[in-house]
Amino acid sequence: MHEDFWHARWSSNEIGFHLDAVNPYLLEYWPGLGLPRGSRVLVPLCGKSLDLRWLREQGYRVLGIELSRKAVEDFFAEQGLEYTRAEQGAFSCYRADGLELWCGDFFALQAADVADCQGLYDRAALIALPAPMRERYVQQLAAILPGACRGLLVTLDYPQEQMDGPPFAVPEAEVRERLAGAWQLERLLHADVLQQNQRFIQRGLTALHETVYRLRRR
Repeated sequence: MHEDFWHARWSSNEIGFHLDAVNPYLLEYWPGLGLPRGSRVLVPLCGKSLDLRWLREQGYRVLGIELSRKAVEDFFAEQGLEYTRAEQGAFSCYRADGLELWCGDFFALQAADVADCQGLYDRAALIALPAPMRERYVQQLAAILPGACRGLLVTLDYPQEQMDGPPFAVPEAEVRERLAGAWQLERLLHADVLQQNQRFIQRGLTALHETVYRLRRR
């Protein structure tokens, strides 16, 4: 997706992907990763997710990457957090205690920027991207994240012909094809969630599944 698409979505407040609560899969499955408190966690395409604050409250150092300045500044305003801001390479970096949101292009991120990231949390990044960009995204993760990094990935799957993304359908076969070279994958959950998502029924979907994976960098 072109940058202008996301800027327009945030500007017009078309952010149906934003949840008004912490993601229940994060609550249920994150502790099973066994990451020690104090670990740094990368959250790509983070928006203004409440998951960021939850991770910080569990004792993690959170690094969110987000293209939209509005999303970043809305997050701090809505959470009542004071921050400092500084320019660092291609990013504007907003920092509060234990929490950093870097505003800029995820693909400009360098290995040195995330060399101490032991965790990865992707609830809305992979499914936000069309297929060619998903390949580039997965390659970027493999190129910059250190060995033994552990993470949680949440995906959606539905008949792609029934709805234009984002979010895009990312079936398990694609997840395994794209990630298995760099990551060990374990499927934790595969759930039918159509009836809990009326907005997708209204968009014409006849099936919708969410899948949760535990990841470990090879």
